[in-house]
Amino acid sequence: MVVGGSLAGLLAARALVGHAERVTIVERDRLPKEDEEGMASRPGVPQSRHPHVLLEGGQRALDALLPGFMAELKAAGAPRVGMPADMVQFQNGRWFRRVPASIHIHTGSRAQVERLVRRRVLAEPSVTLVEGTDTVGLLGDATRVRGVLVRERGAGARDEQRELAADLVVDATGRGTKASRWLAAVGAEAPHEEIIDTGLAYASRVYRDTGGTLGGEPSADALGLHIVPDPAQPYGAVVVPLEDGTHLATFSGLRGDEPPTDEDEFEAYAKRLPHPVVHRWIRGAEPLSPVSGFRRTANVRRRYDLPGRRPAGFLATGDALCTFNPIYGQGMAVAALSAVALRDALADPRRTPTTRRVQRALLATSRQAWDISAGADKKMPGAIGNAVAVRPADRVAGWYLRRVQERVPGDPVVGRAFRSVVSLKEPLGALFAPPVARAVLFGPAKETPAEPPMTRE
Repeated sequence: MVVGGSLAGLLAARALVGHAERVTIVERDRLPKEDEEGMASRPGVPQSRHPHVLLEGGQRALDALLPGFMAELKAAGAPRVGMPADMVQFQNGRWFRRVPASIHIHTGSRAQVERLVRRRVLAEPSVTLVEGTDTVGLLGDATRVRGVLVRERGAGARDEQRELAADLVVDATGRGTKASRWLAAVGAEAPHEEIIDTGLAYASRVYRDTGGTLGGEPSADALGLHIVPDPAQPYGAVVVPLEDGTHLATFSGLRGDEPPTDEDEFEAYAKRLPHPVVHRWIRGAEPLSPVSGFRRTANVRRRYDLPGRRPAGFLATGDALCTFNPIYGQGMAVAALSAVALRDALADPRRTPTTRRVQRALLATSRQAWDISAGADKKMPGAIGNAVAVRPADRVAGWYLRRVQERVPGDPVVGRAFRSVVSLKEPLGALFAPPVARAVLFGPAKETPAEPPMTRE
């Protein structure tokens, strides 16, 4: 039984095929039909109105779970953006050189990716979807979960609960998970939660580019614009292409200075950015949607791997296990990587797949993404939570990583390694490979453009 039919739940269901006679997905929303599909957001995924990038680590994982998926996504028109060649990017006071791309991201809508995944997963004969149904609790006790308690939603639904038996229950209900309450109700312990919250909020709007180029210059060839916030400069912006030829523009700010959802104020907010390039583009583009806001951006890691009285037969995955600040674009990739980890843990012939062992494998998959997002957010002004303390080891790593970031905009060697790590394509150790370490420890920070580079090198 997989609770939650979003991306993490669908991919977990695919990973379970072959390990169970029947896989049932219980989803609270009523999902759109094929002929109704588009970029429209469904109620259970309010963040889908905002940018979603699919990192290379997630692309590889999706192809491993659903062979040929990335080719299908490309055929559906999902934009493929090479980094740094296709993006005009500003961070830590410097513009990035637009050297040839070392990684690629997909920037199409969340709805498009989810639609294609859902089609592939539900084509499996052993997978069944129960939609329009809330999960309200667990069946079983503190030693073993034996299913879920559900209630139908919507007009005309009978307000009565029914039981759905299962040998394994996977919580894929996202950042709003109620698993702690469910576990307490059967006499088990909730997991310890680690929290880092910068108070970051963002607002997004869909536009049509009326100038033909993002830079407004005939020679401009950028596919996106990106102003990255940092501790000294807290305002962020990103403009990325969508699959229908439009662009999604998003502004971000910290607690107390959040971007507005009023349409006039939204455009004016762009003036706070450290350069007018995004504001100039916004003023000339045609708005196509209302402004949508989002404010639940805390990093939350639920430590099911730590000792505690928890039942066998219950796992958490995706945002229900580890939620990241969405500004880093890691959620879809980690959902896919976690599903691969689930599949591999169940198929491992050397070890019995106990609940604790499999849950540890799922948490390990999210560790690099956590280190990136939580490590960066600890440094942001006003960050709160029980995991914001900086350890001595963090200070040593922080010194090295600051030197890395100083060199990323202008040094192709350091930039290539850095992008491979943040895209979850390579482990953190790639930042310490000999050529990278030499450049970081002994090389100068190389010259970068003084103004936004509107054409590739």
